Amino acid sequence: MDAVSPPHRRRLARPLLAALAVAALALLGTWSPARGDLQQRIQAREAQEDRLQAAIARETRRIEAAENGLAQAQARLAEVQARLEARRGELEEVQRELVAARDRLERLENRYRRAAAALAQNLRAGYVNGTPDLVTVMLASQGFSDLLERVEFLKRVGRQQARVLAATKDTKAEVLEQARRLSRLQTRNRRLVAAAAAARDEAAAVQTAILRHRERLLAGRADRQAELQQVRGELSALRREQRAQARAAARAAARAAREAGVAPDPNASIGLDAGGVAQPPPGAPEAVRLVMAAGNAIAGLPYSYGGGHASFQASAYDCSGSISYALAAAGLVSSPLNSTGFMSWGEPGPGRWITVYANAGHAYMVVGDWRFDTSALSSGGTRWTRAPRSSAGFVARHPPGL
Repeated sequence: MDAVSPPHRRRLARPLLAALAVAALALLGTWSPARGDLQQRIQAREAQEDRLQAAIARETRRIEAAENGLAQAQARLAEVQARLEARRGELEEVQRELVAARDRLERLENRYRRAAAALAQNLRAGYVNGTPDLVTVMLASQGFSDLLERVEFLKRVGRQQARVLAATKDTKAEVLEQARRLSRLQTRNRRLVAAAAAARDEAAAVQTAILRHRERLLAGRADRQAELQQVRGELSALRREQRAQARAAARAAARAAREAGVAPDPNASIGLDAGGVAQPPPGAPEAVRLVMAAGNAIAGLPYSYGGGHASFQASAYDCSGSISYALAAAGLVSSPLNSTGFMSWGEPGPGRWITVYANAGHAYMVVGDWRFDTSALSSGGTRWTRAPRSSAGFVARHPPGL
């Protein structure tokens, strides 16, 4: 084989040197100290976001427990209040019994006084006039008829005296029993009132304590949520800065290629972000690294139906547009595909490194142990997640060799 002349070797070396320069510029743009510091700041904010989310979850569980306790306290207070209402009826009945008992006691005392007065009067009359006996009556009688009348009168006087004495005795016993009953009713009335008031005050105190505890928990969670919103705002700004740096590095690499006279890469418009959220597993092929770097570049962009289908470059992407963007960085697709297109793309079944799951309405991609899915945006603000999801109803496809 003839030796290549020095001028010809120089012409062959120039594109090679230019390509090496482009690669060096791209690497410098990707792994500069500023980008390393930015990545550290993003990771710190992400860790802070995780801590705040965990704290908010704990506060939410405590609030739920407090609300359960509050519901129980309210139920107990309602039960006590119902018992108190029933007790009020009972108290009213006791009050009526007290009034009736006082009236009856007053009537009994009046009857007792009258009986005692009548008994005293009879005793005085017997003492002054003497108590007639049978012999006196017989001697004073004017015949047998008069004797019978006097004896009958004497019997009536005796029976009346016995009734007065019995009435006095019974009335006194009734007065004493009614007084004891009245005392018992008054004691019961005081006990019922005190018990009802104590139960109500206890239930109200428990409810008040739980309400205050719940207010403190709500205030603490509100503070955590405000702090989380601030962290997420800072994290969003850092990710925008990261994407801007990645796009600037890609533009710089393309400009260096043009200035060096090297033919542009068909995927030069795809922004790469090797230091983003998802990192390739050890030993991953270069294509996998490129796919993950491109996914990092758009992982935090918002969702938009049809986004990324008119052009790889967009401000928002839908599910299949996101996957198309990432795969294009490794030359695995030449134009954006929709989710139906991915159902017949590549080869059937899961791949070793990359698998696209698609159906007529949605598509997501698994790269290594990361899932690239627009549905993850709502929970973490990025399309990357390690949380698993069911592949039921999806067709699995993978790029040849991966």
